[in-house]
Amino acid sequence: MIPSKGKDNKTKKMSIIVGKRHLVRIRRREELSYNIRYISKVPVRMVMDRDFLTLHPSDSLVKVVHELRGEESSVVVVDEEGRLIGFITMKDILHLFEPPRRYSIVGIGLLKKYSLSRASRVEDIMVRRPITIHVDDNLGKAIKIMTETGKHHLPVIDGEKRVHGVLEVKDIIRLIRVVSG
Repeated sequence: MIPSKGKDNKTKKMSIIVGKRHLVRIRRREELSYNIRYISKVPVRMVMDRDFLTLHPSDSLVKVVHELRGEESSVVVVDEEGRLIGFITMKDILHLFEPPRRYSIVGIGLLKKYSLSRASRVEDIMVRRPITIHVDDNLGKAIKIMTETGKHHLPVIDGEKRVHGVLEVKDIIRLIRVVSG
């Protein structure tokens, strides 16, 4: 009988440990759920990067390459009044140097692509209708847009297309780290 009593104690201890682990998991899920609800309601304007790189369509690609340093990974192309005209990411620049596919047909588009030179301009490679987010929207909407489109950078604009900032995935991750702390 003594051995079965030891097994009962061991079983009780195991069920207590499993029960505590289960409670910890439930609490973590609740915290995460709360954090997700909280983060989705945060206004974009609170998280966006206000110190972003802007260029004009007539600037050279050489200037783009020299300006993109450190944490900069995108360029907002604006007119004289600060309105959004286009957008460039590092990925767009890398596509310029992508070799042709093995059996690709050389056409005018491909020749133009490889004819970029020091004389090439920002307007030659910028995305003319970038996906954007409104300055008054919240992160829930931004995250939805990012996940649906696969975009990691969103220019933040107002009703007159003036650029107020750039929202990047890393900005959202930084907020999640702070909140989850």
